[in-house]
Amino acid sequence: MPTEPCFSVPLSATRRGARLARLLATEQLRRWGLPLDPARLIVAELAANAAVHGRVPGRSFRLTLTVVPPATLRIEVTDTRGERLPERARAASELLHESGYGLLLVEELADRWGVRGGPMPAKTVWAELDLGS
Repeated sequence: MPTEPCFSVPLSATRRGARLARLLATEQLRRWGLPLDPARLIVAELAANAAVHGRVPGRSFRLTLTVVPPATLRIEVTDTRGERLPERARAASELLHESGYGLLLVEELADRWGVRGGPMPAKTVWAELDLGS
């Protein structure tokens, strides 16, 4: 039974690491022959959030891309600030002046997204895109 395509890499929890996440995701999507957008936009937002809001000095975040059968791209960004959970964009709409539009963008572009806690002290913010047939 073939394994599902998966790409996973640790990156520094910095703006440079977030930028590298987008570049690496773009290259991996090209290798797999998948559409670049909106996946690379979602990666950029989730990686930027990990670098800014999920940063713990000396700790990295992890980007994982997985193609889940039959046709779903799953994007995961794991950081070590499990106690800082992102709020759903609609619930946080009054706070946009403080937190920006990143999760609102993710909510609009992704078919599904959410947050999974653990193992402590980590959390994973994930988004899925249906690739069609």
